[in-house]
Amino acid sequence: MHKESVVLLNKALADEMTAVHQYMYFHFHCDDQGYDLLASLFKRTAIEEMIHVEKLAERILFLKGDVEMKTSAKTQKFVDVKSMLQLAAKMEEESARDYNLWANECSSKADSISKKLFEELVSDEERHFDQYDIELANLDKFGENYLALQSIERSKSIASGLRKE
Repeated sequence: MHKESVVLLNKALADEMTAVHQYMYFHFHCDDQGYDLLASLFKRTAIEEMIHVEKLAERILFLKGDVEMKTSAKTQKFVDVKSMLQLAAKMEEESARDYNLWANECSSKADSISKKLFEELVSDEERHFDQYDIELANLDKFGENYLALQSIERSKSIASGLRKE
């Protein structure tokens, strides 16, 4: 068994569980505020993070380790969109950095499959970071108008009968 890899995989699993909880919290609040596009982004990212949890758990079990279903941090509770996006970008950036390091550690312990898994996760986390970074840039560029446009789109959908409340 690759004990060192199991420890790293469980750390990653805890980070991913934290992300699922955080992004679903943001999804609920963006949806409640009428920001459908951001709500959808947070929900889609949470679902991708759930897939990461599953892949990590499968690898841990293959290595005969125990899956520790815990989070690495508590869900931060705020509803300001800019703060949400800043935290999300920070979380993704930190995960990409950690997973790069952990891929190298797994490689040094002759665990190429865990290394490959961490490298795949880095790719996803960097893509997530880019999505949040783009949304932050849009918010900075267009200000509150950017959020207002999302609320207007919801109102149009409700008025046209495409969305039910």
